[in-house]
Order: sequence, then structure tokens, then C-alpha cells
Amino acid sequence: MGSGPIITNTGNGGGGGGGGGGGGGGCCDMSLKCRCRWRLNQQCFLSPAFIFFLAAFLLLGSVATLYAWVFFTPLVRTPYYVPTTTGLSPSSLGCQEDNEGSWSIGVFYGDSPFSLKPIEDRNVWKNEGAAWPVANPILTCAAASDAGFPSNFVADPFLYIQGDTLYAFYETKNSITLQGDIAVAKSIDKGATWRHLGMALDEDWHLSFPYVFNYGDQIYMMPESGDKGEVRLYRANKFPLQWELERVILKRPFVDSFIIEHDKKFWLFGSDHSGFASRKNGQLEIWYSSSPFGPWKPHKRNPIYNTDRTLGARNGGRPFVYDGFLYRVGQDCGETYGKRIRIFKVEILTEDDYKEVEVPSGFHESKKRRNAWNGVRHHHLDVQRLSSGEWVGLMDGDRVPSGDTFRRFVLGCASVLAVAVLVVLLGLLLGAVTCIIPLNWCPHNLGKRSDTFLAWERSNFLSSKVRQFCSRLNRAPTFLRVWVKPNSFAGKLVILLIFLAGVALMCNGVRNIYGGNGAEEPYPLNSHFSQFTLLTMTYDARLWNLKMYIKHYSRCSSVREIVVVWNKGKPPVPEDFDSAVPVRIRVEKLNSLNNRFHIDPSIKTRAVLELDDDIMMTCDDVERGFRVWREHPDRIVGFYPRLIRGSPLKYRAEKYARRHNGYNMILTGAAFIDSQLAFKRYWSEEARAGRMVVDKYFNCEDVLLNYLYANASSSPTVEYVKPAWAIDTSKFSSVAISRDTNMHYRMRSECLSKFSELYGSISSRKSEFNSRKDGWDV
Repeated sequence: MGSGPIITNTGNGGGGGGGGGGGGGGCCDMSLKCRCRWRLNQQCFLSPAFIFFLAAFLLLGSVATLYAWVFFTPLVRTPYYVPTTTGLSPSSLGCQEDNEGSWSIGVFYGDSPFSLKPIEDRNVWKNEGAAWPVANPILTCAAASDAGFPSNFVADPFLYIQGDTLYAFYETKNSITLQGDIAVAKSIDKGATWRHLGMALDEDWHLSFPYVFNYGDQIYMMPESGDKGEVRLYRANKFPLQWELERVILKRPFVDSFIIEHDKKFWLFGSDHSGFASRKNGQLEIWYSSSPFGPWKPHKRNPIYNTDRTLGARNGGRPFVYDGFLYRVGQDCGETYGKRIRIFKVEILTEDDYKEVEVPSGFHESKKRRNAWNGVRHHHLDVQRLSSGEWVGLMDGDRVPSGDTFRRFVLGCASVLAVAVLVVLLGLLLGAVTCIIPLNWCPHNLGKRSDTFLAWERSNFLSSKVRQFCSRLNRAPTFLRVWVKPNSFAGKLVILLIFLAGVALMCNGVRNIYGGNGAEEPYPLNSHFSQFTLLTMTYDARLWNLKMYIKHYSRCSSVREIVVVWNKGKPPVPEDFDSAVPVRIRVEKLNSLNNRFHIDPSIKTRAVLELDDDIMMTCDDVERGFRVWREHPDRIVGFYPRLIRGSPLKYRAEKYARRHNGYNMILTGAAFIDSQLAFKRYWSEEARAGRMVVDKYFNCEDVLLNYLYANASSSPTVEYVKPAWAIDTSKFSSVAISRDTNMHYRMRSECLSKFSELYGSISSRKSEFNSRKDGWDV
């Protein structure tokens, strides 16, 4: 059977080490030619297989790079990076991607616990946070990190109310230790703004669910200490930051536990998932005592629940009393951990019996999905009544499901692996690859072995089966090329489909591994979020475009309302649109471009995004523009820059501004403006002559607004934000006023001359590209 492990003959006989059950030739009976196609030495670098795989790698790599460049958010300077003399500040360490999620906390108000609305519905304006209005979330990992406590997420909020001061105790996952700690924040304006005070409790084990309550004249906290296997009660030494262990009240690994007083007894509700038959997130136990310090006795019906995790057995916050009835908050963990809260009305609570029925929570889930801070799940609520009679609640939320990071990584790796398989398949069809299992991978080619080992290998059942499998696998290319003839039309179609599938899988792999969680999140300013109104002007001939427009932009995180200025034709009704936010149709009497800037008292936000219905861009671009406007609310902040200069004045495209590295005008077809400032200026007596020019040419309303801004201030009045990409669908439409570019530019040049006579020239003004620290104006 031969003593050497390397096969040197080129025949297909049974020489060498190829005996056994391999039939016409085993895996290791392949020709030297096949082996050379896989070995990367000498001339094999120029083998068809090597060249094919190199070309496939370069081609698919280029496709993946192009896909990432077009569709992913451009690499920008993060607002959480703060250089210091010693390296990175604590804020730069926070908000790391976490497999548990990206939880944050919002505040809600209502006349009852069942009519809670988010803070943005109260229209609270805060100048110091450039939030007009303040919007949820009000507590985030970024805010905690900026305060010096690096955090990946914040969750499980509990309120403690002292007069008009609100305290929020919550879990924060430390970005360094990856352990849950208990932090505390304070608000003196009924929850509109919060100041992080520090860490209230930090133990050597995971802490969460910081249930804070009064007993006697003391303040106690009962955080979850399931990893410690105990229910521990802490007492405030110096509220709210100094706590000491009062006692261990129960030796059980309960999670999400609370204590309430009901019918002159104390009741402890918690879940123990450590039991063999215990269903995770579907188990609930009740214990009772005459004191919160114990001793505690188990309820006779324990476990109260040991059922499906969707039914709300696990606690989801503080119980509350409303209209004399006790209500328990549970969490539905069906689709993912902490999918939603469920509220149960407790009808019977005695030592022998317990009964509760579910009631509607009154909470409406966002249609923005991952673009909303709580669009995918919310699992904790603490709602309490203020002295004014109003109810205030803290609720956490997340934009991604539990385990999303790991799931995306697995899907991405699987996609890349599938691409590799398709590349090999293409190589086999094209003849660049002639064997699937290379010769030098086979056991017979691993070096000299003893005759005893060779005899064992020949008699070994597993080795024989491997040789048979390799042999059959390496005969597959021949059969494959017989079945699919590459030179035929059908064969070429199959090759094209395999290639397209490879491209799609490669893009999917890159998206899952590199593209983040898919959310287009808002950018906070001074740890505050806000909202804006989107306003567009259109008429009946463009209704088809408007529907697509509203469906897309209504999902952007900071959009509060969409106002459609209807200039001509029969107006639609809001129900005609698939929108995640309210849509208001404002019907105008005259078909005039001046209608775009009408004073509208119904607009509840200070920021308005004027956006033509034929402009499509990413929500991330919109959010970045909104962030820059909040820094410069007295300016026009937009995405289409122009440079106006020369004698006579001539309107030119963006490339002219690029060539001269500057701009002095921002087109309001895609720009943020101050609704109070801009609309008043546009409809002032001073602007009357300019409005008449706009009506004459049915053009130039955006040019006029730029002149009015420049005329009112000697400071810069425009800011540019470069979009990752933007599509102007007017280029494909026959109803756009700018479809004839030459005529459009000529009319605008005439407008420039008239406006310069009326309001002075803006030619001397110039803002340079790439002058801001955020790097978004390149």
C-alpha cells in the first residue's frame, strides 16, 4: 500500500494510500494538479483557483464597502467623546453597545394612572437645554456618563417624592464593571429636567429594581439582589446617597420584588427562577408578614404563577392604589424580555387566596419602532400621585430587543459563511475550482506515519467513511458542470443568480456586523432631547409622492407632527396616510409659494423643518440637522448650500460653492428654521415687496427668507449639514417647478438682483465648509 504519504502519480488508480472503500479513487487519490490549485507556493499563486478567489474577494469587498458608504451613517465625531489631559473622560466610556439592550427612562403625566402621556405632550420649553419642547427620554446612559458615571443603559426607575422635589432611583449598568448599580437623579421642575446626583448603592453583585418606600419615619430601599441569593433591606443614613444594610429579610434569590401594606399586613411579591420546575419570567410568589422586617411566611397558593412568560407574572414596577383598588404592574416577556407592561387589578389578597384580572394599561406603543426610544419594548412603570392631584410616572423603554447584539453577529457571520459557499460554487461552475477537499488537507498527507497507524486507519470505520465522503464530494464538480452548462443561457442565468445572491448576502452580513442596531437615533444637546414639526407644501398632482414621503419621515425619532400645506386641488384626509405621527392638512385659499411660511399658531414646536415633498434623505441626516439647529436656533440650518456672488449676481449650483469653499445661502427646501422668528420676518411689512416678487415669478421664496435673515443680523445666519445621501425625485417628475434647470436658474438670478436692491447684498458674507467641530459640514 505504499510507505510514503505523498502521491506522485497522476493516474486515477488505487495506488498510494487510497485503498479502502473509496471506489474509483479517494479524497487523497486526486491528481497533483488538483493539489496545486489549493497550495499557495511557487506557480500556484497564479493558479486559476487562487486568481478566482482573489478576484471574488476584491469584487465582493468592493460591493460591501460601497454598500456601507451609501447606506450607513458617515463616521462623525461623537458628542460623547471628551478629550482630557489623562485620556478619555468617563463620558467617552459610556453608552457601549450592550447585549442586554439600550434602555432609557421617560416621564409621563396624566389625570389617572391609565391616561399617562409623554412629557412632550405637555409642551414644556427649557431654554437651558435648547429643548422646545422637552421630549423623552429624560434619563439616558449619555446623561449618566456625562455626569461622570459611565453607563451602558439605565432602567427600572422608581420615584420618591418629597414635596415638589422628585427623586429617581434606577439601575445603571456600569460600562467598566458591566454590573448593575443603583444611581439617583433629582428634579425640581416636576420631571422636566434632571440632575444626576451619583451612586446610591454599589455592591459586589448585580443590583437593579431599587424599590424605595417609607416605613415609620425612615426611608428604605429593597433592590434586587438575586445574584446574592437574598432579599436585602437598606435604610437611608443620609438620603438620597448614603444607605446601609438594615437586614436580610429573606434567604431567597427573588428578582423584581416589592413590599406593600394591605389589610394590616405586609405582602412581598417576587419571582424565584432558581427552581428546577420554575419557568423563567413566568413565576410569581407571595409572602406575608406583620412587619416589613419579617418573619415572612409563604402564601398557601405559592407559586401564584408558574406559567407562560407572556402573561405578566414577573413584576414590572411599583403597585399602586386607584379609586380604592390595588393594581399590580407585570411584564410580558413573550417576544423578548420586557416586551411590554401589563396591569392587573387585585380582587382578592388573603393568606389563603389571590385573584387578579388584567385591565387596559392605556399606554399606546410607538409606531416608529427602533427609531423611538421605547419603540420595541418597555417593561417597568412607577406611577404616583402628586399633591396637585395629577399623576406622574417614570417608565423605561428600549429601541432594540434583548440579545440583539449577539443575534446580529450570528446572522452576519452566517451570511458571510454562505457567501463563501456560493463563491466556491461559482468557482466550480466556471471551472476555476476543480476539487472541493484539497489534497494536502487529507490525513495521508500529514507526514510519515507508522505501519501500525496505517493499518488502524484502513480498518477504522470512521476513517473509511471520511474517505468515501471526500471522494464523492470531489466528484461533485463534474456532475455539477454536466447538470448546469455554464455556456448555455440557463447556465449563465444560474451563475448570475448565484452572484446576485452572494452580493445580497454580503451586504446583509456587513449590515448585521458593522451596521449597528438599525436605529436612527436623535442626538441630544446638553443631555436633553426635543422635537420639531415637519412642514411640506404640495398639491393634488403630487399625492402619490406625498404618501411615500409621510410614511418615511413620520418614523424619524424627533418628528412630532407633519403639516401639509395644500395649495391646489381636492385635499386628502389624514387617514389616507400611513403615518407614525399626527398629520394635519392646512388648506390654503391661493396657490402661492408664500404659503410655506404662513404664521401657524397650531404649530407647537419652535423648530420647523421645511422639507420639499420631493426630497428623500435618511432620518439620521434629519436628526443631525436638528441637533445643529438647536445649537444655532437663530440661523437657517439646512442641507443645500449656495454661494451668491459676482456682478451681475448669478444663481449657481452647489458645486460652485464647493469650488470656492464657502456658502452664504441655505435653500429652505430642506432646512430647519425658528417657526416664531422666521414666519414673523417673512410676513412683516418690510418683506411685502419681496413676497410680491415671489408671486410674480412663482419662485424664490427660500431666497427671500435668506435675505431677510441676513438683513436682520450681522452675525452668520446660515449653517450647513452634509447629508449622507439625498434623492431629489423632482428630477423624475413632470410637475416640479425646477424641472427646467436653465429657466429655473435664470428666474432665481433675477430674484437675486431684486432682493439685493430691496434688502442689501449678501455677497460679502461667506461661511466656510468644515468649520464646525462636529465635522458634519464637510
